[in-house]
Amino acid sequence: MDKFSNVVNEDDKIIGLENRAKIHQEGLLHREVHVYFVTPAGQVICQHRAKDKDMFPDLLDATVGGHVEVGDSYEATAVKETREETGVIIDPGDLIFVGKNVYNYHDSLTGKINHNFLARYLYLYRGEVDALKIEDGKAVGFEAWPIATLKNLSEEDRARFIEPIYDFMAEELAGLIKNLKF
Repeated sequence: MDKFSNVVNEDDKIIGLENRAKIHQEGLLHREVHVYFVTPAGQVICQHRAKDKDMFPDLLDATVGGHVEVGDSYEATAVKETREETGVIIDPGDLIFVGKNVYNYHDSLTGKINHNFLARYLYLYRGEVDALKIEDGKAVGFEAWPIATLKNLSEEDRARFIEPIYDFMAEELAGLIKNLKF
């Protein structure tokens, strides 16, 4: 069963309700969250998306991501999606809010459009990558990447990431974590 999300206007005010398939087919503006797990060793953990995902299949993504469902807040969605996608139970106070911006990008492989208000959070993860639970049917695993090396990846390695996710991690993540206490 397809879950429904709120469709919003440019002020992030709810103007309708639609299912995920139509949202991405028509590029309707909606709400999403990303949570980036960063480690004391200066790594970011990326989720490797399943090969049959409807958008950006078989690519590396934020550690956690999801649509904000009807009646949920960005923060509540981040907590819920973290549990569902990694098995890690967190409190809202564990999240470090990075910001919320509008993004509009096209998946050239599937032809779908992701036009969203995206709220980004950091989570200081002190566990092992292997301890993360892979959500069945959604991902094939997790990979840890040294944040300091992301700007200098080969074209082959860069192509493994969803482009806007890579851009955020390579351009902004190092600056965001330099003052964090682990």
